[in-house]
Amino acid sequence: MTDVEAVRSAQEAAPTVGSRRAWFGLAVLLLPVLLVSMDISVLFLAMPTLTVDLDPSAAQQLWILDIYGFLIAGLLITMGNLGDRIGRRNILLVGATIFGIASVVAAFAPSAAVLIVARALMGVGGATLLPSSLALISTLFPDARERAAAIGVWTAFFAGGSAVGPIIGGVLLHQFWWGSVFLINIPVLLILLAFGPFVLPEHRAGVLGPLDLPSVALSIGGILPLVYGVKHAAANGIDAESVIIALLGVLILIVFVRRQRKLDEPLLDLRLFSRAGFSVAIGSSLVGMMSLAAMSYLTSIYLQSVTGRDPLAAALLGIPMAVAVFIFSMSGARVGHRFGTRNTFVFALIASAVGNLMLLGVGVHGGLGWYLAGSTIAGIGYGLAFTLVSDVAVSSVPAERAGSAVGISETSFELGNALGLALLGSLAALIFRSGGDFAATLGETIHESGDNAALIESARESFVSGMHIATAVGATLLVAMAMIARFASPARVRSNAGAAH
Repeated sequence: MTDVEAVRSAQEAAPTVGSRRAWFGLAVLLLPVLLVSMDISVLFLAMPTLTVDLDPSAAQQLWILDIYGFLIAGLLITMGNLGDRIGRRNILLVGATIFGIASVVAAFAPSAAVLIVARALMGVGGATLLPSSLALISTLFPDARERAAAIGVWTAFFAGGSAVGPIIGGVLLHQFWWGSVFLINIPVLLILLAFGPFVLPEHRAGVLGPLDLPSVALSIGGILPLVYGVKHAAANGIDAESVIIALLGVLILIVFVRRQRKLDEPLLDLRLFSRAGFSVAIGSSLVGMMSLAAMSYLTSIYLQSVTGRDPLAAALLGIPMAVAVFIFSMSGARVGHRFGTRNTFVFALIASAVGNLMLLGVGVHGGLGWYLAGSTIAGIGYGLAFTLVSDVAVSSVPAERAGSAVGISETSFELGNALGLALLGSLAALIFRSGGDFAATLGETIHESGDNAALIESARESFVSGMHIATAVGATLLVAMAMIARFASPARVRSNAGAAH
């Protein structure tokens, strides 16, 4: 197929710009996005009851939680490229089928081992859903402004899904058994499978050659050890195992990058990073997710183990931030068009930093208002920034490479999440443990303390100190990224991202 034929095929497959069918197609695309993001967080609340039923070992508990994210992070770039070649709608529907079957297996898993395998399959399915759904938006909405608005909606549902996951999980677990958090996926996926073939256009890049399988192996072989290493450090502290495994991942990724420089059709197009707008976007997603992951993780512990709230009550206090992320993700395209992509990136990163710094007003016996205000302001910044990241990822490349570009941006989100928990989470844990003779975590310290009120009070104060330092470091990284965005070549930033508006 020639270039002209490929373009004509895509144009014929796409619905009319702004048509009712295009917006209905977007509504269908939002379903898998919501599920994938929810399943990152929905399992947290289910772990206590799940542990009682399946009696997993400590190592199995970690794999139940982490294998899903590991495989999503490791396969995003590959699945984005695969969708460009075999068809984005095809891989979306196949991924949804895998995700649905794995959800049923997970819901009725008779053992921890079966649940781990099911969660792994859910990760494989999830890795196909994210890049293909976002890349299909470029086909549904060829008009730049409508595409930017649609990407804002997509981002809002992705960010909102991880925020409402614990809330939905809390409600379900109040009424049903732990497997219900997986079964809610089934009716949503059935709607996608029923309507997707009719309202979603197919798009494949006929001008691209087959996948370079050594590159696939190197990308997965590099990302998985790196993510595992940083997550292991977050859970157990920085030790020889985490350092060696992470370094192995880095070395494999170096080999991967060198191979990409020699290929005519690389799995990862490194030329994208020569564009200031794309580099700023990826850096913003990485730093933004680092700070967001640390803030969400630490404040969740604070609300439960310091203020004494149950998981559902703690999750409900996260609603203001979730609403802020949702609203400003939706309006991010308009803000970027009005004030410019570069200026909006700078504002978003600074707002996120200010929100993180406001958590310094939180204390052991007060400061809940500081948490609500700070998390909401940070949510405004994250909502704007993440929308622009997704927009730049789609608009920086020709339509036939959109899936691979989206894979890069989504991988940066996953790596940022892992690094935030490993580095900033470990920093908070280090400050906590240095404050006294405590157990490994605040929860364990409280559980083992008996009636020692002085020890509990000291442990809570030490945890809050660690949270303050970690969120302040996250804010510092956000400000540094804002400065990079501010002084990146203005013309190049506008040419890469602003053109989309």
